[in-house]
Amino acid sequence: MKNYLIRKAVGSDAAGIANVHFNSWKTTYKDIVSDDYLNSLTVEDRTVRWNGILAGSHQTYVCELKSGQVAGFVSVGKERDKQYEGELYAIYLLNENQRNGLGSALFKFAKTALKSQGYSNMLVWVLKENPSKHFYYSFKPEIVKEQKILIGGEEYDEEGLLFTL
Repeated sequence: MKNYLIRKAVGSDAAGIANVHFNSWKTTYKDIVSDDYLNSLTVEDRTVRWNGILAGSHQTYVCELKSGQVAGFVSVGKERDKQYEGELYAIYLLNENQRNGLGSALFKFAKTALKSQGYSNMLVWVLKENPSKHFYYSFKPEIVKEQKILIGGEEYDEEGLLFTL
């Protein structure tokens, strides 16, 4: 029996999602993104942001443990540049919940959610320096785009990975 539930996020999940988002950035992007930028992040700011997102039309789903804790989340929708169909906007898990199948479950859930809406592909942007990009590679994407992005005033390289649904 599964020890988690993936469900659509509701307004009361904002703080839990913000906690995951904040702590995931601190662990995932340490030694990639500047410490100054990471130290400028706050759970409170993320909570305000997620309150706004969850108050509107969204496709954000949480992975909730039996304890009621939000262990991770995924957010999907229409691809923003309109070159492809679907996009995985964000997927994050708390560090202690990684490498136990929850990330794969969230990723597969995202693919299924987009496919059920008639999309045939899904784009994911990942920082080239992110060691977690190998998680995505395990699902056999095609690298279709590259771009530079600014985070905290510094430039980073991203890869656009395309997945068939």
